[in-house]
Amino acid sequence: MIAWLNRIVDVVEEDLAQELDVAGLAARSGTTEHHLRRMFSSLAGMPLSEYVRRRRMTLAAADVVAGGDLLGVAVRHGYGSAEAFGRAFRAVHGVSPGQARRDGGPLRTQPRLRFRLTVEGASPMDVRLVSRPAFRLVGRAARVPLVHHGVNPAIQQHVAALDPQEHVRLRALGDTEPRGLLAVSTDLDPDRREGSELTYLHGVAVTDDAEVPEDLDVVAVDAGSWAVFRAAGAYPDALQAVWAATATEWFPSNPWRLRPGPEVVAVLDRADDFSTATVELWLPVEGA
Repeated sequence: MIAWLNRIVDVVEEDLAQELDVAGLAARSGTTEHHLRRMFSSLAGMPLSEYVRRRRMTLAAADVVAGGDLLGVAVRHGYGSAEAFGRAFRAVHGVSPGQARRDGGPLRTQPRLRFRLTVEGASPMDVRLVSRPAFRLVGRAARVPLVHHGVNPAIQQHVAALDPQEHVRLRALGDTEPRGLLAVSTDLDPDRREGSELTYLHGVAVTDDAEVPEDLDVVAVDAGSWAVFRAAGAYPDALQAVWAATATEWFPSNPWRLRPGPEVVAVLDRADDFSTATVELWLPVEGA
């Protein structure tokens, strides 16, 4: 995996002005675009698309400061207009191209990435692999922003707004694994950009033939394999730590990769104030 991530970086550098064929790169690397984007963003700490933009603007800044026609600089770096180039330039550097040319900066440089192998995994991960037929996730859904660290206020508000009897009703509907009340994330941005929108569903899992009240939202789930990771400790920190470790430790050392599908958190036990919890993270996987 380290080798093909570095190959991706090399391809990016070969022609930063061209649109990156991520699907083609993934196919040549023997993986999927979905898995490649997830691994890159988890290990690099930024989405692949954001890395490409930052590298473009790093090189473009030198051309801007050196002088020359701004439209020509924009086209050379893959933008069809000076306006689009200006917006991207300001988003990275915090100043317009004209200000950067006049003042020489400030400029934010994105170094070229290089992935290297480090020794990790001293602590074993508690994981089980299960095969599940098709099922459905039913409950109350809302569109919320993605938050990488700490409590997600939008999710917290969505769950708190539900009537206590709704939790009781949902629990009674659940009739299959994953058991209990579930936190479901689906329609995720491929790059997992912080702040990007996803669909969050607070609900339960039911079999395909179960009767579901018409007022509930439904997410259909295809049959397939799942990697189930257990985490215990401060919530949501312990969950977010094990989610990150799946990318940095588990997937690189196991013959599995992510497949499209919802990511599900089942709460097995928790403190009354939810400060600590024992949870299972269900990720849809397939053989690599």
